[in-house]
Amino acid sequence: MLTRIDHVMLAVPDLAKAIDGYSRLGFDVAPGGVHPGKGTENAIAFFEDDYLELLGLRDRDEYLRASPGGGLVDFLGRGGGIRYVVLQSDDLAADVAAMRRRGVDVGEPEDGERRTPAGVTLRWRAAVLGPRNPLPVFFIQHLTPLAERRPPRAGDHPNGVQRTDRVYVAVTDVTAEAETYGRVLGMPAPALQRGTVIMADMAVFDVGPTGLALARPAGPGPAADALARRGPGPFQVLYRTRSMDAAARFMADHGVPPPARGVRNTGEQAMLVPPEHACGAYIGLVGPA
Repeated sequence: MLTRIDHVMLAVPDLAKAIDGYSRLGFDVAPGGVHPGKGTENAIAFFEDDYLELLGLRDRDEYLRASPGGGLVDFLGRGGGIRYVVLQSDDLAADVAAMRRRGVDVGEPEDGERRTPAGVTLRWRAAVLGPRNPLPVFFIQHLTPLAERRPPRAGDHPNGVQRTDRVYVAVTDVTAEAETYGRVLGMPAPALQRGTVIMADMAVFDVGPTGLALARPAGPGPAADALARRGPGPFQVLYRTRSMDAAARFMADHGVPPPARGVRNTGEQAMLVPPEHACGAYIGLVGPA
């Protein structure tokens, strides 16, 4: 079954600049290593059980040999941003078979690996959706245990971030998209709710302790801005932090303007870093003051 959001893939034109930018937001970002034969490299901010991936192009020619369609090159040419929301499975073969029974166009699970700077190879299996279901999600089952993937200081971030809470995807027709996502995820379409910080009508799929939210703009705000700038697709990650005030102080000390604050429909306070300070994505923090 699908157990949670495993990670968010943020594709960036300049990996070194992205590492610096996210470090100034208070994320403890470390070089993740290379994807052999794929032409890409990454950096990782690991939380308690999930992580943020900053993905860069290491070797364009190698990437194009591995991916003749050139999707990442085109995406980076448009400035980068959140490319995929990656959902974790505890039995990928069974999940793929179940999707196909629901009529979902999904490929066979394929092996993947990353070689860390320490020379350790981490392995997984992943399955991507086909052209009839071109959603910005794919599915992963880790073959390397979490204890071996998680760095010693995982979750020790200056901004206090502990885990991914929710990822938001901008859509134009939330009702139709909820039906499509529901068929892919094997979940009923959720009732709509109003997102008061991003100003959107949302259908939120609960995937374990995390949420995948489809957001149709309901007025001026981050969702409308994202849709106008980039079109449909993932535009925001919301993280749980131990202290929003401490996170804001760290950012201010490192040259980041104070994030805007608002009240969620849950009654919680949240704050939002805009795309110009987060490599094209909105980064939200929620938690105690």
